[in-house]
Amino acid sequence: MSEKVLSARFALSSLTVLRPLLDDPLLARFAGLLQQPAGERFNPESWLKHYSAFYELLLQKSRQALLGDCLLECLLYTETAFSRACALEGEAAGAVLEQAMRHDLAVLQQLAELPAGELKAFVLGNADLPAPAAAVLQALPEWRPGLGSPSALPPAVEVAAAFARCRKWPDCLPQLAAFYRRHGSGKFARYLGFRWEGGGRGGALQGIETVDPVRFADLIGYEEQKRVVAENTLLLLQGLPANNLLLYGDRGTGKSSTVKALLNEYGHLGLRLVEVPQAALADLPLILREVKGYRQKFILFVDDLSLTEQGESFTALKAVLEGGLEYRPPHVVIYATSNRRHLVREKFSDRAGLHSGEHDDEIRAADTLQEKLSLADRFGLTVTFLAPDQTRYLELVESMAQRRGLGIGREELRQKALRWEKWQNSRSPRTARQFVDWLEGRLKLDGLSAAAGKEAGISRQGTNTFS
Repeated sequence: MSEKVLSARFALSSLTVLRPLLDDPLLARFAGLLQQPAGERFNPESWLKHYSAFYELLLQKSRQALLGDCLLECLLYTETAFSRACALEGEAAGAVLEQAMRHDLAVLQQLAELPAGELKAFVLGNADLPAPAAAVLQALPEWRPGLGSPSALPPAVEVAAAFARCRKWPDCLPQLAAFYRRHGSGKFARYLGFRWEGGGRGGALQGIETVDPVRFADLIGYEEQKRVVAENTLLLLQGLPANNLLLYGDRGTGKSSTVKALLNEYGHLGLRLVEVPQAALADLPLILREVKGYRQKFILFVDDLSLTEQGESFTALKAVLEGGLEYRPPHVVIYATSNRRHLVREKFSDRAGLHSGEHDDEIRAADTLQEKLSLADRFGLTVTFLAPDQTRYLELVESMAQRRGLGIGREELRQKALRWEKWQNSRSPRTARQFVDWLEGRLKLDGLSAAAGKEAGISRQGTNTFS
């Protein structure tokens, strides 16, 4: 029997602090390969399927089939008692937890350095395989033991490089603890952006693999508004008092993009963005408990906020903004965008109830009306985004076209932009960007048509709406 395989099997069973890693599909498959019994109960076809499924998962995570890289990634982004202790503000892992982590890191290294050939030899030497099965087993592709390029694991380049240099993984415990302190634990280390999905106690924060890449440099204009939002966010990141923000204004002026750009500007400083659907505002207390105590700073982002009644959502938002029994921690703020200045829709009947004299009307209707109108005032800052006038709209178009290097005369560009504005019945940065997108595509299409001529089979009829 292969001593390395048996040792790895028993070592894997001895994981303590890192036991949650066994829930990872890749490590669970690997554990299954090691635990398959030999002898009469061994099913070679089942084992071959298990091996193939494991290898396919391995290639999804590492195209070079580097087992160590996959195990290290699993270590960095799985929440454990050690990672959480490092990630929470004001906590320390402690000597007992660190000692257990050193043991588990040695186990992971042992698994990472186990050659696939050892496992195949173990099966061939301890199971009575028919010749065809043995030939297939020997031909199976093999993973590469150890670690590969640390750059394959962003944003954990530094800690990955430390593990690559270490002869013994337990010696990297300080660098691992520093990673958790800086980037967070579990999903908060893996993702910068989140979306609250589900509802009530069944709700959960779901990480967003690819966030919108928009940056401030992509948002032309509204410099003062961006400055106010950025300064407030930097106060949050520095641990200083920061306000909740209401970004109010006309549609298409870049309110939502401004908030999303914050993540790409300051995510590396510990900023996390949680998108909260309006329908889930009643879950705000649950979301606050999810992020409580972490060193990272959180923006709870409510896009296109407009409440119809003073229901559960209104009450939950008001309590979090102004402070309820369960307070909003200082490392969390709420940023909301809205096309409505007062957020809660008001009816003529609300004002009619003030003096109608009808017995069914509320006696203190004025109090209810003020309650609705005052919700926006509970945000510490209101940043206003107004639609540009025609001159400013054309400046935005010219700036965008220049950035993209579009070869078109200034006068022609302006005329087409004005026609586009009338067709869209809107004048905003979004309208300007959509026009420039269309124009860029149109110019490239014309270039292809001119180069290829009739042989390309590209017709220009019916596509020049704004010429």
